[in-house]
Amino acid sequence: MNATRLLSVVLSLTPFVAASAAAQPAAAAPGPLDRTVLPIPEPPPPLYTELDARNATPPARFEVKAPEGAPNVLLVLVDDLGFAGTSAFGGPVGTPTFDRLASGGLRYNNFHTTAVCSPTRTALKSGRNHHVNNMGGIVETGTAFPGNTAQIPNNVAPVAEMLRLNGYSTGAFGKWHELAPWEASISGPLDRWPTRQGFDKFYGFLGGETNQWAPFIYDGTHPVELPEDPDYHFLTDMTNQTIAWIKYQKALTPDRPFFVYYAPGATHAPHHVPREWIARWKGKFDQGWDVMRREILARQIERGIVPKGTPLAPKPEAIPDWDKLSGDEKRLFARQAEVFAAFVEMTDDHIGQVIKAIEETGELDNTLVILVYGDNGTSAEGGRNGMFNEMTYFNGVQETVPDMLEYIDKWGGPETYPHMAAGWAVAFDTPYQWTKQIASDFGGTKVGMAIHWPAGIKAKGGLRRQFHHVIDVAPTILEAAGLPEPKIVNGTPQRPMDGVSMVYSFENADANGRHVTQYFEMFGNRAMYQDGWFARTIHKAPWEPKPRRALAEDIWELYDTRTDFSLVNDLAAKNPQKLAELQALFMQEARKNHALPIDDRSVERANAALAGRPDLMDGRTSLTLAEGMFGMGENVFLNVKNKSKTITAEIDVPPGRANGTIIAQGGRFGGWALYVKDGVPAYDYNFLGLQRTTVAASRPLAPGKATLRFEFDYDGGGLGKGGNARLLVNGERVGEGRIERTQPMIFSADETADVGIDLATPVVEAIGAEAKSRFTGRILKVTVQVK
Repeated sequence: MNATRLLSVVLSLTPFVAASAAAQPAAAAPGPLDRTVLPIPEPPPPLYTELDARNATPPARFEVKAPEGAPNVLLVLVDDLGFAGTSAFGGPVGTPTFDRLASGGLRYNNFHTTAVCSPTRTALKSGRNHHVNNMGGIVETGTAFPGNTAQIPNNVAPVAEMLRLNGYSTGAFGKWHELAPWEASISGPLDRWPTRQGFDKFYGFLGGETNQWAPFIYDGTHPVELPEDPDYHFLTDMTNQTIAWIKYQKALTPDRPFFVYYAPGATHAPHHVPREWIARWKGKFDQGWDVMRREILARQIERGIVPKGTPLAPKPEAIPDWDKLSGDEKRLFARQAEVFAAFVEMTDDHIGQVIKAIEETGELDNTLVILVYGDNGTSAEGGRNGMFNEMTYFNGVQETVPDMLEYIDKWGGPETYPHMAAGWAVAFDTPYQWTKQIASDFGGTKVGMAIHWPAGIKAKGGLRRQFHHVIDVAPTILEAAGLPEPKIVNGTPQRPMDGVSMVYSFENADANGRHVTQYFEMFGNRAMYQDGWFARTIHKAPWEPKPRRALAEDIWELYDTRTDFSLVNDLAAKNPQKLAELQALFMQEARKNHALPIDDRSVERANAALAGRPDLMDGRTSLTLAEGMFGMGENVFLNVKNKSKTITAEIDVPPGRANGTIIAQGGRFGGWALYVKDGVPAYDYNFLGLQRTTVAASRPLAPGKATLRFEFDYDGGGLGKGGNARLLVNGERVGEGRIERTQPMIFSADETADVGIDLATPVVEAIGAEAKSRFTGRILKVTVQVK
């Protein structure tokens, strides 16, 4: 058909098409979306009378898109790094990524956290105070009281969900630590897993820390098998995953903004760093923490982060003077700081790789980058001397300097699970006195923070001194994206956000601060901030086994932060009226935010029964498992500590010599395993990597079905005692021995119980971990029983 003929046909049909279309339901003109109710409801579809689709016009496609020009958002949360953690804030470690973005954007020198991991993370993403999120402490210390249950309620939807329902792509990478312990299993419920808390993509670990060399990680809700790569490191892995996701997302949907939550497990213990990073820091901390604090303060004053004339707050009495340490102590402690510094530097470098990837997509100018370098102050949980295995701290075992010196050349490598001496934590929290956990001192709450957004912030390299808190981040993101705070999310009316947006400060350094009132509480350490005044009480230090006094007998102090940056001039005696006013205000805010009653227990709260939270194994004395069941954290597995136990395994032994793990719990730094090596069955107990006991048979198993039974008779008389052990094959005793010490509180913060394999690090080095440890026969059933 030639062009003239075709045009003639089209023109002849036009009146009929127009008439038919005119007869159809008129599409309502699209109005502005009501974004206060999420998800935004789809408009009702029109009704048609036309029989033939060729004679009808479809309605406009409904699609929720982010507001025009809404920025991408990269929210970075570094772990356990205090106020002096960046070079921009005077610290000893170069952090060029943070410094570059801060110089191209804004620094905030009065930005606060809750003083501990889980509470900060939920407050950051919800915009509500941590007790409102039921996160009065870390998830592993949840109780039965509102404000402390560790279960995030539906009425505090995270900003990730708000953005996702407004047309953003969302991804979370790294540490989570917001999931109630009894929900961290295949049985769920999965409501509070990352992929049901606003994130399309999650790649990371669920707990409070992980072995960077051998993590137990999830992609969504699916466990990830680690590659057989001797150079594997989780920080590199999660960074590569982040970069790949950003580039993939922008390649497929370049007009859709992303929200990325990048939360490395660094610099939380264990301090695991490749040797080449550590080597760069050799000898750079030999001056010790006292000199380092003075050097940091001088740089902070020089760079305008701290006002001129600010004095150093005194160290806690428990922190020794560096010049009074022995030569061995100085050598060990300096090495610990070298490893920590390498961890900080490596972390900043990897954040820089993410920034570079965003640059390569052409999106950096319109990406709101919020850098929070610390979810609390630097951790002093290493105690006076530090430790080569952090699990010793949680089990009440004191490592000695001679013990640790044996590992000095391996410090930071896969053979260690290390933490550093508390003196370094105080230094990295300069100019303040206290550290992580102390919510009543700015050393515990204040961290380095910077915001970079070239398309939205004209000021470059500015300093903002207004008081702000992690609950201000979510409102800031919403305002920057042009989105209202929703009133209803997923059918649940929302509690209004407690935070205020920081956008007002972007172009006005002298603007009056809008966050004027903030309470603080963590394990009894509590404080009240009100328009520059700060009342506080130190209830318990991280290294102290119990509170200093009863809650009602605590001694309160009063500071004017407008003239006393480092909190050294206690005005309680001079202004008792202001102190009483702030104490009364604390009680009002605590009541309003579910921070009452205060629970200052520590060790007891690690026990679900004593704390009053749910326990998946509550009341059970046996657990029957089968092959393929792996990745069970301690909170979803039968508690075998401080009691007698029996393990019965029904297996099918292959021809030849069987090998591999039958069942294991824990790993290199504490745990136990029933296994077969070269056909010989055995049981190993690994006490914190310090003492290993093996109970083994003397001959290999015959091919075919067999029943292995391990029996342990606990001595009793307290926690962590020993007992006698026996190994039986088909009812016949084939081995026995004595286990002198057992771990009373915890095997591992991130390793799991596994049937047929030993994930992450090995309990038994000769068997290995991951694929190498897989049992070569069949496991029909394994039953664990306790008395």
